[in-house]
Amino acid sequence: MTTTVDRDEEASLVSPELGEKRIVRWRIPTSALRAYTMVFALIAIWIFFQWRTRSDLYPYGLFLHPVNLANLLKQMSVTGVLAVGMLFVIVARQIDLSVGSLVGLAGGIAAMTQGWGLLPTLLSAIVVAVAVEALQGALIAYLNIPSFIVTLGGLLTWRGVILYLSKGETIPVRLPVFRLLGVALITPASGIALAVVAIVAVFWLAISRQRARRRYGLAVSGTAMTVARIVIPSVLIALFIYLMNVQGGVPLPVIILLAVAIGGSFLTQNTTFGRYLYAIGSNPDAARLSGINSRRHILMAFALLGALVGIASLLHTGRVGSASPDAGTLMELDAIAACVIGGTSLMGGRGKVSGALLGALVMASLDNGMSLLSVENATQYIIKGAVLVAAVGFDMAGRRKS
Repeated sequence: MTTTVDRDEEASLVSPELGEKRIVRWRIPTSALRAYTMVFALIAIWIFFQWRTRSDLYPYGLFLHPVNLANLLKQMSVTGVLAVGMLFVIVARQIDLSVGSLVGLAGGIAAMTQGWGLLPTLLSAIVVAVAVEALQGALIAYLNIPSFIVTLGGLLTWRGVILYLSKGETIPVRLPVFRLLGVALITPASGIALAVVAIVAVFWLAISRQRARRRYGLAVSGTAMTVARIVIPSVLIALFIYLMNVQGGVPLPVIILLAVAIGGSFLTQNTTFGRYLYAIGSNPDAARLSGINSRRHILMAFALLGALVGIASLLHTGRVGSASPDAGTLMELDAIAACVIGGTSLMGGRGKVSGALLGALVMASLDNGMSLLSVENATQYIIKGAVLVAAVGFDMAGRRKS
């Protein structure tokens, strides 16, 4: 008897019920193949830009220099936070085209309320963003207006609101802590402590995974695979902390992004709310018939996106050092592109936070590398658009193959 399995774990070759040997043909799952492809593409992008940025001052290249890597990660943090929030919406088979304008509005509100004190200033951005997204989510969920139309209107409306409130002027950030949100570095000692905690977490998760699979009678990875799952991430974590400490420390926006990513991954993978979002996106009718309150969950997804838009606006405004009426322009496209490049399906029901972060890193790497090479804006738009179309094409090809 010949059996084909679609898994990356070692499977038993003997059937205990039939007493027969089975021939197992290994086939890499489409989702894993896509992830590996994007990792290799990211490595290729890094090698290319490292090679092209060689100079007399930087004979080995500037792109992977610790200082530039820190700048790259600060830039990626804003897109990454937005991509995590956008993931919740896209997984539920919705879309939001207004997040860029909302970043400008929330950042502008925060800049205009600096006289209230630090905490009210920071909260004002998050409250405004949550309120706006909750309003849009209510229109979509309870009035059945397509999300594309609602958020397209929001793209124009919220840009107009911040233009009106700011009178078209740029507002500087005066609160030091507000400014530090986008540019601060944690101390090298704190970075080392963070690395130790992360490596311990990697070890604990790998061992817990093995124990859970044994408990439920599932196939368990071999010793070599388990060691690889511990050693490879640990080496990457140690290398990352070392490079960041060389240039002064890990950027604070990266720590905030990691916290958002961990929270988002927990919500999508380990909560009823997350599972319901995937169910709604996969088959809305079946989800409704099974008793899931789709309207409430869609509203909650948009409100959650609003909270993350507020955080992203604070990071962006703090990094730039001012709030301008055109802040956040086209950020919605970067967030959507990051999700799609990372494997999130625009048809809903599929996507992971880790993939969205990988996509955000790809987009930020393209932006940073092309800026270092002084590529003109028109060419940058063309290249980023081509990457997005290629990612969607790859997704559709994978669906047809499945």
